[in-house]
Amino acid sequence: MPVRTQQTASKTINRTLRTAQLIDGFWERWLVHGIESDDLIKCRQNLNSLEEWLTNWEALAIEKTNQASILEGKGFLEEAEYLYRQASLCYNLNYWIFPDRILEKQDWYKKCLELTYKGDSISSIKTKYDSIYFEGVKCAGRIRIPSNPKGCILIINPIDSSKEELFRYERDFIEDGFVTISFDGPGQGETFALNGLMGTGSNWEIFTMDLIEYAKNKFPTLPLYLFGTSLGATWVLLGSSHPDVKKSVAVSPAVDLNKMNFPSYFEERINIACNLDGKTMPNFKTIDYKCPIFVFHGKKDMMVPTVEMYELFEQLPNGKRLIEYDEEGHCCNNRLDEIRKISLIWFSESEDK
Repeated sequence: MPVRTQQTASKTINRTLRTAQLIDGFWERWLVHGIESDDLIKCRQNLNSLEEWLTNWEALAIEKTNQASILEGKGFLEEAEYLYRQASLCYNLNYWIFPDRILEKQDWYKKCLELTYKGDSISSIKTKYDSIYFEGVKCAGRIRIPSNPKGCILIINPIDSSKEELFRYERDFIEDGFVTISFDGPGQGETFALNGLMGTGSNWEIFTMDLIEYAKNKFPTLPLYLFGTSLGATWVLLGSSHPDVKKSVAVSPAVDLNKMNFPSYFEERINIACNLDGKTMPNFKTIDYKCPIFVFHGKKDMMVPTVEMYELFEQLPNGKRLIEYDEEGHCCNNRLDEIRKISLIWFSESEDK
């Protein structure tokens, strides 16, 4: 790794650690995605260095894995599955702290994958693994299929996330009868950490449409819906121009990167996994939207100004809806459980309502 990149990565890790120490809002994402508040309180006291970060999250992962193994042995498979997924999320935190593709990042990610596969192996829900090859690089995905599905939800992940992180989204959608499809795209998860494909605006535009084609080919008889947050929601908006998409949900979509107020640690880590020079965002004014879009926005969002969200919303087609939360910030993390429930009700409504 070039010295400059190594120095930037080290600086980014230190900024991330300081932010995690000082800003409570930093942890909202991880709490809503499955870290228990009591576990966070215990771990957060000892996250002052990279070594402490790695040691404490690994210790919690091992503890969760051991608990899951005991429950699995007693036949409590549903409870064991959830603990395996929480353990995977702890390893996900250790993978995530490294912004660059070093061996240590890859090793932590492989542990995250191992626990995810373990949870899948005892789940009552069928899980399939598949890949899309993009620019000659393998982009891995997971598909979860409930019995007698009534639709298919393609989850477009935030740019610095991975398909293993959003297991609670999968659970809610599956329990309501929807197939879930979640892939690591350019600059994300397995596709970046293990296979080396960086993200750009151009390759995300193409990849989003490739994913939609993949979903329709795999489940041609099921209605297709899109769900995404942050930059994932941005590509949901683009995907809403595809004629096979019935409805889309965009939570805190990024509108204009030049007007977004990124935290320093976040902007630095994104610049390592993604090339943000040149074309980075779709032109929302030229998108030929084909389906209704439901937008969720936090009015305390420091990344996406409310005025920008209103301008975007005006451009959306008939059938659009908007819910705003006065006290929420970017991604509306504290209301995501509610947002998923509202989205599922909307997806299940007949088209003529």
